Amino acid sequence: MKRHSVPIMYGIYIAIGLIAYFLLLSLFGLHKYPVYSVFNIVITGLGMYWALKKYRAEKKAKFVYQKGFTTILGTGFIATVIFTAFFAIYASELNPRFSNELVTMWETDWFVNIGMLVFTVALMGFATSFVMALAIMQRYKPSWNTKEGQKHTY
Repeated sequence: MKRHSVPIMYGIYIAIGLIAYFLLLSLFGLHKYPVYSVFNIVITGLGMYWALKKYRAEKKAKFVYQKGFTTILGTGFIATVIFTAFFAIYASELNPRFSNELVTMWETDWFVNIGMLVFTVALMGFATSFVMALAIMQRYKPSWNTKEGQKHTY
């Protein structure tokens, strides 16, 4: 499998998981409570971890830390773009009242349009992807506690 196909494939899988979770919450009317979006971290993190495992299995001894990081970061970004597109369609076309229901959770005096809501969802997705990529890659960071690593320390 090509290097670019792992992020695309797993990004689509993560997006499907996020969309399914969102629709499951909407069946019970819980999708308007932002606290349930915490589980998105689990879905995104697991998908990114599995993408990295797949990428490492393909590269074997040729695995490079930086390439692994860009692979899982790309995976998260692709999932974010797909989910954000779904969310924009859902909030504007499928359930136009959703944005009003969601925003009434906070008492504000300013108008929040659909663009601001979609931008916020995208920003949260990109931030989650970046933080999860940093967290996951800690497991694969080369150790400086080897004889070779000791040569490069003070």
